[in-house]
Amino acid sequence: MSAPFRDEEFESAWRELDEPRLEGGWQLFTEAMGVTIYRRYDEETGLYEYKVLGVLTSCAPARCADVYMDLEYRTGWDKYAKELCEKDFSGRSAIYWEVKYPFPLSNRDYVYVRERRELEVDGRKIWVILARSSPETPWDEKKGVVRVKDYRQSVAMESDGACGTKVFMNYFDNPGGLIPSWLVNWAAQTGVPAFLTDMQKACDAYGDYQLRK
Repeated sequence: MSAPFRDEEFESAWRELDEPRLEGGWQLFTEAMGVTIYRRYDEETGLYEYKVLGVLTSCAPARCADVYMDLEYRTGWDKYAKELCEKDFSGRSAIYWEVKYPFPLSNRDYVYVRERRELEVDGRKIWVILARSSPETPWDEKKGVVRVKDYRQSVAMESDGACGTKVFMNYFDNPGGLIPSWLVNWAAQTGVPAFLTDMQKACDAYGDYQLRK
């Protein structure tokens, strides 16, 4: 299975909370709903890699991290998550995630590994979650669902100095197949800010959810 994440990868993620690194072809893509998105064209795949900065105004970072990690809870608030589960393979866990795509496109699914760390950096408390696809994990593919084999994401969170959470996200996703450009642009320009909005609502409701469990 994929090797563990390196310390340098966690440091790289949290450093961009202060100022995203935009050298090497990064361009401002859009600003909407308090979210700023940059993108960089990947010549090898013809797709874009994205960096996202935003604030969840009413949720503390510890709770944001808990909500982000809670797979069972996410299936209840993320309308695009059809299935999410975790399984052990030879002492290491991997996650299966099926994502709903609009008709007539086939759903996509992912098998990936992830790691969360809580860091203390010069008096700052920062939560970092790293994830990447693990194509070598022997999780059976589903008929009619396209397996995504190239996916990576880093998320860093810390207090915004008030009652909320400052969030940085860097992600690349090669969904495979022939995806219309309008859908790719929609997912980045509209889907990501909407996801953060939904996540904030999920954070607000998380306490009640835990009481009901």
